[in-house]
Amino acid sequence: MARTCNVCGKGPITGNNVSHANNRKKRRWYPNLQTVRVLVEGAPRRVQVCTQCIKSNRVKKAV
Repeated sequence: MARTCNVCGKGPITGNNVSHANNRKKRRWYPNLQTVRVLVEGAPRRVQVCTQCIKSNRVKKAV
C-alpha cells in the first residue's frame, strides 16, 4: 500500500531522530490519510485522502 494521498499526491517525508547525544537515526513522517467514500467520475469509490484535502473540500464525498 502506497501511503500517498490520491488527490494531492502527498506522501511520506524522511528525516532523522536526533538523540540528546546527537546520535542520528533515519525516520519517516507519514501523512494523515483517511479512507473516505468519494465520487470518482460519478461513481462512489473508497480512496485514501489526506485530512487537508478533506478539510479544504477538494473531494466530493459520496452520500
